[in-house]
Amino acid sequence: MTSDTDAVTELPPRLRRAIEIVYAVEGVTSARIWVWPGRVAVGVCGSSAVTSADLLRRIELAVAPLREPDETWEFGLLDEA
Repeated sequence: MTSDTDAVTELPPRLRRAIEIVYAVEGVTSARIWVWPGRVAVGVCGSSAVTSADLLRRIELAVAPLREPDETWEFGLLDEA
């Protein structure tokens, strides 16, 4: 079994940087990132101090410089259950 820290170190450097950027967005309390060829998905939990739509918009803008041409990025909320 691997820890969250081990999982992050297994990410390619560009995606490791993406998760660092996501955690730097105000209001993010936890985050996950999934990678497939040509596709990246980012899921987050946010604090009650921010609206979900605003949080996702700010995350999308923050990671935009990391996107590669012809790559699809999707953003969503994680269940806190």
